[in-house]
This record gives sequence, structure tokens and C-alpha cells, in this order.
Amino acid sequence: MKKKLVLMTVLIFALSVALISCVTTQVKPTDKNFLAPKITLESFEVPFYDGYAYYDVKVKPTKGQASKRGTFLPMSFVFNIENPNPYPISLEEIQYSVLFDKEFGMITTADQVSNWIPPGKSDQVRVTTMITTRSALVGLLLANAVTLKAKGWKMWDTLEKWWKGVPEGTTPVTFSEGAFTFTANGVTKVYSYEVQAQ
Repeated sequence: MKKKLVLMTVLIFALSVALISCVTTQVKPTDKNFLAPKITLESFEVPFYDGYAYYDVKVKPTKGQASKRGTFLPMSFVFNIENPNPYPISLEEIQYSVLFDKEFGMITTADQVSNWIPPGKSDQVRVTTMITTRSALVGLLLANAVTLKAKGWKMWDTLEKWWKGVPEGTTPVTFSEGAFTFTANGVTKVYSYEVQAQ
């Protein structure tokens, strides 16, 4: 009877050790076992809006120097990032472009982030960029001139429509050419993402 009890105790102890070692053994990230994180757009907003205005160099300012300037249009994108891997991953960088009316490129930029996402968990990350009526005007005169002409749109009318329409939600805004860079213990993966923000 004592031998059976001792044998059962040894077996239970050995089984417990084996189970604990299985639970505590961490999976190491590799190129082959790195699963693509799920990226979804949670929200888009214009966090600050100061109306539509453009000032030529001929306009005398109340204070300061005259120059070609305009009002700002900040745009903020909030993403949900779900990590399906059995190990933590880090979101390091987000590169992207912002388009108005689905084809007019307004800005291309990159945000350095460094957001750790635990295994099997989700996190949120926000990226905010900004253009001005001056930078949008230059874009219409240069990079987007052919598209604008093909549509038969007038430059100043288009600029005003966008400046009022983006905050109101009536101008289509596209988060385009998105490239999300993730790392995990020396493994680096880049995943593309594009979405119609409004």
C-alpha cells in the first residue's frame, strides 16, 4: 500500500512538473510563426478646426509678417491593433498617405510609435497629421494639377469644399498606402492597410 502511495505521489509530482514546464515555455517569434496582427480603424476626427482661410502675401497682418499662409486642418486616426500571436509584439512605425475625394494626395508621412501589445490582446494607437490651406493649394497646383483639370474642378472651389467638408464628414478621406511595422525579438514584419475613413 505504501509503495502504491509513493508511486502515485511521484507520478503526480512528475506530471505537475511537466504541465508547469509546458505552460511556462514561451514560444519564440520567427518569420514562420509570426501571425499578422488585425488592424481596424476605430475612429477618424478633426481634433481642432479654425475655419477656412488663405492669406496672400499682399494682405497686411494685424501682427507679424505678411506671407502666403492658411488655416490648419489636423486629422486624427485611431486604430485597434489585435495581436493573435502567443508572444508580445511591438508596433514601431506607421507610414501612410491621406487622400481627399479618393484620389487627391494631401500628405505622406510616418509616425514612430513603439507600442507593445501583449499576446492575445488588443491595444489602440492614434496618429495625427496636419495640412494647411497653403500646403493643399501647392499640392493642387503641382502633384494634383492633372487630376483636378481632368475633373474640371476649380482650384479655389475645391480647396474650400475640402476645408469645410472634411470636418463635416461630407468629403471622403482615405487612409492610403498604410504600412504598419511590427517587431518581436528581432523579427520585423510590415503589413499594408488602407481604409476609407469617412
